[in-house]
Amino acid sequence: MSKLCPSAQPGMDRCRVLGVVQQQGPIPMLQYLNEDLPATPQVLAMATPLKATDVFRLAATCAEHECPHFDGADCRLATRVVQILPAVVDTLPPCIIRKECRWYSQEGGAACRRCPAITTVSYDLSPEVRKVSGLPVIQETVVP
Repeated sequence: MSKLCPSAQPGMDRCRVLGVVQQQGPIPMLQYLNEDLPATPQVLAMATPLKATDVFRLAATCAEHECPHFDGADCRLATRVVQILPAVVDTLPPCIIRKECRWYSQEGGAACRRCPAITTVSYDLSPEVRKVSGLPVIQETVVP
């Protein structure tokens, strides 16, 4: 069976809601669901007027070669998350996809301890977040 991506987009194969993003405190934190909830159009519409990915973290079948983060064997996004971001929890959060999760199978519990702070869409364009997402880091120039 294919691995699941824990940071998926609506419309992907086997798409389901992994959790709800809570905007309390300095960083958004994921509140994990404890049962499977398919990401149907009706469920995703509950995020209106926001985008579904602003409210929900979705999981779906890993797109592998169709995804810019996949190098043919591993998810480079999962690698960057573990290498760059600090852990936000000490114990593994309750997760309904862990047995099938690409990030967990590749990076183990280190990915899980960072997972609650991951948002699929980020409006934070800091150099750290850009580096994690694989976007080029823009050097700020100071004009005298």
